[in-house]
Amino acid sequence: MMMDLLIPDKTHDESRQGEALLIEPIDGKNDGRKLYIESYGCAMNFSDSEIVASILLEKGFETTSDYNTADVIFINTCSIRENAEQRVRNRLKEFTVAKVKNPGLVVGVLGCMAERLKSKFLEEERLVDVVVGPDAYRDLPNLIDQVDDGQKAVNVLLSREETYADISPVRLNSNGINAFVSIMRGCDNMCSFCVVPFTRGRERSRDPYSIVEECTDLFNKGYREVTLLGQNVDSYKWKSEVGSQRSEVGNKEEELSNEERQEDAGAISKAGSASRMHDQRAGDVNFANLLEMVALISPDLRVRFSTSHPKDITDEVLYTINKYENICNYIHLPVQSGNSRVLEIMNRTYDREWYIDRIDAIRRIIPGCAISTDVIAGFCSETEEEHRETLSMMDYVQYDFAYMFMYSERPGTLAAKRYADDIPDAVKRNRLKEIVAKQQEHSYLRLQKLVGTTQKVLIEGFSKKSDKDYCGRSDHNAMVVFPVGENYKPGEYVNVFIDRSTTATLIGRVVS
Repeated sequence: MMMDLLIPDKTHDESRQGEALLIEPIDGKNDGRKLYIESYGCAMNFSDSEIVASILLEKGFETTSDYNTADVIFINTCSIRENAEQRVRNRLKEFTVAKVKNPGLVVGVLGCMAERLKSKFLEEERLVDVVVGPDAYRDLPNLIDQVDDGQKAVNVLLSREETYADISPVRLNSNGINAFVSIMRGCDNMCSFCVVPFTRGRERSRDPYSIVEECTDLFNKGYREVTLLGQNVDSYKWKSEVGSQRSEVGNKEEELSNEERQEDAGAISKAGSASRMHDQRAGDVNFANLLEMVALISPDLRVRFSTSHPKDITDEVLYTINKYENICNYIHLPVQSGNSRVLEIMNRTYDREWYIDRIDAIRRIIPGCAISTDVIAGFCSETEEEHRETLSMMDYVQYDFAYMFMYSERPGTLAAKRYADDIPDAVKRNRLKEIVAKQQEHSYLRLQKLVGTTQKVLIEGFSKKSDKDYCGRSDHNAMVVFPVGENYKPGEYVNVFIDRSTTATLIGRVVS
């Protein structure tokens, strides 16, 4: 039996859905107001909640884990998955009850659901006082003041520039070991099933020097793993001021070579000082360059990233991963469907053959690299034969982990406008069941192949089941459980010999 399969990927941790964030108040800052904020959806939303907390902390707020004691309640929302949206609605109704007891309470919706449902939340259902989109968090103090003055407040304007690069996120509910670092915002891919381009706006990349500075600061504070976040990290591209000026004046001087650019990136990373970074000679920075810059901070800082897009992941990125031991051999590469026609109406901009080519490149350049994916069952007009092609793709790749969903039409998407959601729910459920069963088989096989090997593990804390065991993740993102010892503690690396595996976890013992 393999029904206890878990998916050990921090980008969609189901246990964190609806999590309330709590931080220590700063002496001399607090003016007595309390903020309650909980988040739903992907890692980007949890990262955004840290930005919101940072902004309001500066304005005198402190956080609370009990919404009944709060002066301001925010829900950071997700529009990707239907269950998240329903959970948010139910939660808002609970907060409405709290507002009866405390009429001065401010209730707000942040994030991806804000723009799409602003009129419903504010006017029709009257559940909230303030609605704020992902690019307007700097405006929160002003919007709260408007509500205090008796007005409803809305700012869902999307920006082509906002990256919050200058805001140092307060790390909330952190273990002090792993941290998310946002490297870009928005998305230019118009996948027909997805609302992100409409809720998070156009793609823009964050200044790489601010990213390196943030990661360096995290490392100096004891963090040992960063996950670089973006809707599509492979399309990260930052155009330097030097590069912009060169283009504007039509300068024909020869571009920096890749080797020269990487030398500069290394010097920048090792320096760890943003003030000196802009004095460095630098060209444009792509995702491979950024990965290298972060990896060079320290060999003891693990680097992960999410999410890659099959149309954009380059051999240059793969060679960079292979070059640095501290860039984890783990790639999340959503396939969504194994059939080229379905991929075309999904507007994924690649076909089955292209995806297989990228898988082959990963296997060739990074032998043993773990690969996870997303799969949608029962997309519009999908035939049984096309579903079988998805199953055959899973057999070809043998993914380590997968996120698997039935297709659920999201209002406002291209698919909702163009295609009928014509696959019966019973058929969707059956196809999803087949996909899940196949993934359970592959996940177990992948873990079994690691039995008898030694894995380098970053200790994250005690196991969920026992304080006599530690748990941590391998380079391949597999969860590893092993006995507590006197010579090692959370935040340190240990070599663990894998004795056996369950369907979701590797179990072993520390070896020298």
